[in-house]
Amino acid sequence: MGIVLASGSPRRRELLQMIGIEGFKVIPAEGEEEVSPGLPPGQTVCKIALQKAKTVSAMCDNDDVIIAADTLVYLDGRPIAKPGGPEEATTMLKELSGRKHSVYTGIALLKGGIQMTGSEATDVYFREISDREIAAYVKTGEPMDKAGAYGAQGRAAVFVERIEGEFFNVMGLPLCRLSIMLRDFGVIIQ
Repeated sequence: MGIVLASGSPRRRELLQMIGIEGFKVIPAEGEEEVSPGLPPGQTVCKIALQKAKTVSAMCDNDDVIIAADTLVYLDGRPIAKPGGPEEATTMLKELSGRKHSVYTGIALLKGGIQMTGSEATDVYFREISDREIAAYVKTGEPMDKAGAYGAQGRAAVFVERIEGEFFNVMGLPLCRLSIMLRDFGVIIQ
């Protein structure tokens, strides 16, 4: 049995290694992520994660455990995905400034015909961020591949007043939930 990460995210790769999972394959899921209108956030991210896992499963052995995840930021009940460019990143960060938002990550595990999904929600509170700070942060390029246009584990850490929930969820992979799901799949992390 091998482990396959269905994500090109360097953060997710680092998090798996941090908890002792080594020797896994990385096969990023290709294709568009579609947010289904009307679905609650937790169900939305699980649905997208499962789509990713199923896409990658065609390139894997039947006994491989495929791990897929999807993270979305929600502000006032609407999803904020990855920015399309610096202008959109600036707009997103201005919206998040001085406010609480929620980060949802869905995880899907797939092995043969067995599948499991779960989601985690974490509330993040930003301090007021000046236009100058936003411009300097956007100029670094860091926000461009991140839901909500920021990485709490990077330079945007200085914007975060507090977090309620699992920190690693904000990085894109809730490790506690993942470890429980992997245990149920027969993968013990030590």
